[in-house]
Amino acid sequence: MAEVILMPRLSDTMTEGVIAAWHKKVGDTVNKGDLLAEIETDKATMELESYQQGVLLHIGTLRGGKLQVNDLLAIIGKEGEDISALISQNTNKTAEVVSSDKVAEQIIPVAANADKSTIDISKMDEVVLMPRLSDTMTEGVIAGWQKNVGDQVKKGEILADIETDKATMELESYKDGILLYQGAKAGEKILVNQLLCIIGQPGLDIDAIVKAVATPSTQVAANAPIVNEAPAPTQSTTVTMAPNTAAPSTVVNEGRIFASPLAKKIAKEKGVDLKFVKGSGEHGRITKTDLEHYTPSNTSSTFVPTAPLGQVSFVDTPVSQMRKVIAKRLSESLFTAPHFYLTMKINMDATVEVRTLMNETSPVKISFNDFIVKAVALSLKQHPKVNSSWLGEVIRANHHVNIGIAVAVEEGLLVPVLRFADGLSLAQISVSVKEFAKKAKDKKLQPADWEGSTFTISNLGMFGIDQFTAIINPPDACILAVGGIAQEPVVKNGQVVPGNVMNVTLSCDHRVVDGATGAAFLQTLKSYLETPIKMFF
Repeated sequence: MAEVILMPRLSDTMTEGVIAAWHKKVGDTVNKGDLLAEIETDKATMELESYQQGVLLHIGTLRGGKLQVNDLLAIIGKEGEDISALISQNTNKTAEVVSSDKVAEQIIPVAANADKSTIDISKMDEVVLMPRLSDTMTEGVIAGWQKNVGDQVKKGEILADIETDKATMELESYKDGILLYQGAKAGEKILVNQLLCIIGQPGLDIDAIVKAVATPSTQVAANAPIVNEAPAPTQSTTVTMAPNTAAPSTVVNEGRIFASPLAKKIAKEKGVDLKFVKGSGEHGRITKTDLEHYTPSNTSSTFVPTAPLGQVSFVDTPVSQMRKVIAKRLSESLFTAPHFYLTMKINMDATVEVRTLMNETSPVKISFNDFIVKAVALSLKQHPKVNSSWLGEVIRANHHVNIGIAVAVEEGLLVPVLRFADGLSLAQISVSVKEFAKKAKDKKLQPADWEGSTFTISNLGMFGIDQFTAIINPPDACILAVGGIAQEPVVKNGQVVPGNVMNVTLSCDHRVVDGATGAAFLQTLKSYLETPIKMFF
């Protein structure tokens, strides 16, 4: 399945990039981590590595060509794969994407007491602003600084780990120099385009630069829970310290510790000091797996809040970036799109039988969810109105079927997109969904993984939920909520017998889909799942 690579924003002020060199040509095999191209930005020439594996099928422009941020840069897929639809789709949306991304054309406010005639922040290479690292990012949290003030910084070295609403990402320096200033401490927030840090040479007037950049009035620690104790009138609040008295662990890491952003986040949550953890990755890099298998003989002391009987006690945990975006987008959806709901019971006896037979010989284990995804994809081809998107001034009837699969993660919900799902086999769907679920939980999803859905499925059946309603994932017109399969009495040939029944609820945006249209879609879906042999012809 071919994947599109768009021109990334490689610096905080970048609006376009020039291809300085291609390191792969059309027809070459590309592995994850291979150097694809060198891209010249407004600040530096940077190397772009591939995060996908396959054959380079298309490049957006030749060496020396210029592309706007989010323009089609390349397509990677299988040899001989038809990519004409992808090229057409991404060519048509280029103007729309670029125009909606004007945040890159920064207007940097200058404080009243700054000398505007002598300081033009937008032209200073020393100033590093918080970049926009995901399509919905409005602010970032400093998960951790890899360089301290006074440290020498080289181009390509990791400056900091930035937590966005989608993932924790490593931010590389695009210049050489000394880190002279940090705009926030670990755990604090910085808005997109606000001052992140200053890299330059000693003697630079730091105070003048800081004054010339408008900073947020407050910065709140975003990761550390705040313990609030509200004592009863005659009682005092008590927080006790519970130290671990085990023997000290052996220090295995000195100086800078190399660890993935996810490993650092897990270590912080568990209170594990990474200097005691031996890394199994390249050059001793600590990974999530290392922490999962780590058994400390001594961890740092932890605070254990205690509440005497009759005393009010609670913990306030600041809202994460991901949870903020989920709240904003779904609130807008629920209160803007007129939702209505259609529920149907589907007899899954035949699907249960077919799945059992297939898994006896299939090299890939097929789940019920895989059957549902396949049936939904085929049903959408027959009901294009359900596969539409509300775009305000127009309703877009999508000819392609890109299904978003809601995946629960610790911080909330991510929706990776299964592209061209109607053309995938059950085995391909199974492999892709499992890979997306793992990448989502490991915070390894790329922007291309969660953009472009035309329909969404949310399945809570594995959690024992019989039936529920879901909020539409905009700009999709519909979302399908899938409950678990349970044995219920059903009538067959005039006899009441036990049957495997599944409840599904379709949430519809009434601006796009009418009741009869949604009902017809569910009838087609029911037909596929109650007679699954139809899916193979």
